[in-house]
Amino acid sequence: MSDPFPPGRDEPEVSDASTQVPPRAGAPAPPARPPSHARFVLPSLVGVLFFLAPLPTSTGLNIGIGVLVDGAKTLLGDALPWLVGATLCLSATAALYGLALRPGWWRRPNQLSRAFVAAPAGVLLRIAAAAGACMVLFDAGPAWLVSPDTGGTILRDLMTVIFAVFLVASALMPFLTDFGLMEFVGTLARPVCRPLLTLPGRSAVDCAASWFGSSTVGVVITTKQFDAGYYTEREASVIALNFSVVSVAFAKVVSEFAGVGHRFFALYGALVVSGLVAAAVMPRIPPLSRKRDRYSPAGPPPPETVPTGRGALSRGVELAVARAARAPSASALARSSAGTTFDIWFGLMPLVMVIGTLALAVAHHTPLFDWLSYPLVPFVEFLRLPEAAAAAPALLVGFADQFLPVVLARGIDSELTRFVIACASATQLVYMSEVGVFLLKSKLPLGIGDLMAVFLLRTLITVPICALIGHWIL
Repeated sequence: MSDPFPPGRDEPEVSDASTQVPPRAGAPAPPARPPSHARFVLPSLVGVLFFLAPLPTSTGLNIGIGVLVDGAKTLLGDALPWLVGATLCLSATAALYGLALRPGWWRRPNQLSRAFVAAPAGVLLRIAAAAGACMVLFDAGPAWLVSPDTGGTILRDLMTVIFAVFLVASALMPFLTDFGLMEFVGTLARPVCRPLLTLPGRSAVDCAASWFGSSTVGVVITTKQFDAGYYTEREASVIALNFSVVSVAFAKVVSEFAGVGHRFFALYGALVVSGLVAAAVMPRIPPLSRKRDRYSPAGPPPPETVPTGRGALSRGVELAVARAARAPSASALARSSAGTTFDIWFGLMPLVMVIGTLALAVAHHTPLFDWLSYPLVPFVEFLRLPEAAAAAPALLVGFADQFLPVVLARGIDSELTRFVIACASATQLVYMSEVGVFLLKSKLPLGIGDLMAVFLLRTLITVPICALIGHWIL
């Protein structure tokens, strides 16, 4: 097992005279601005409001970004799946045009080339995604592809949410990450996050963004922070695979669908307890413990340590104000936000369409997960869960999609077993229809083997805790 605190990882304490945070190595120095508390406080409050603050709505608690996404979905209505299909067709057409004719925009590094340039295999994948989307929209194709349980779910339920989320989230994400909030929270949370989770304190913001928002937003924040040099390969991998928790709203939907909605508070308590245990254990065992503590070329970041004689609050404000003074201009933020949206729409959504549809097709139309789940039956029996043979595939099929376990659980009579399966669907975290695809496309050193290993380990860690709580309350 690698040492989670390698020599030199924690920077030495800095003197109280330090009032400016030096730019990260290799990063271009932005124009200097006079330090301003308002430049930190006001944008950060916007970030908190839209990503972290729970807001009461007519349908329950939500966050600002969730309200905007729901409004966008309502406004677009039935046109939303067609917009997704058109986006996939544009992605395939532009990538094929660029590969065949190599126009000037294709050869130069710019927003268009980053979104549309792809290798031949990538172009074929985008064509397959566009073709699959058209088949689903026109209900013309093999049943295993256009079924509401496979391609229909991916296109109409999952892809529409991704499209709507990044229609608005990319423009608002800099308020969370670029104006000092990460530095402020990181300094305050470091005394807990570093010894317990082997992570910098700023990781608490990633977790909160997932918890109140969505796992997708949490993963994107983590990967962008890694690209900017704020996390090492190990830290970013640990955060992405342990902190990309499902939102409170999704947990509520899962509990209702599994028929245990009346046990929601107990279920969410089980999610929190088992998730914290997994987050403390997973960084200390392979494969995550073997990832390197190496920054991207933009790192390392300024230290979160507090100088002798200083309070964490004043040091956090100091680092936050210095970071806000170095924040990019409005035009640079707009370009960066547009680039993030284009990367998701034109580069990632084709992967989600293809891999997600194939994963659901395998889960629904083949006995593969039934066969693979046979070794789990003794494990389920050891936990004294009724209907172990039916529960084992439900615990394993979450690797394809996080909603599939509770779909299978609906046919199980035991409330205890359904309670544990609902917990598992929200604590396993690694599912290929969305989070897995995001991570495979990112620059993090994570392969399909890593994702499978983390999924199985999280299952073995969290399910017994959820079962213990289930036995206690039921």
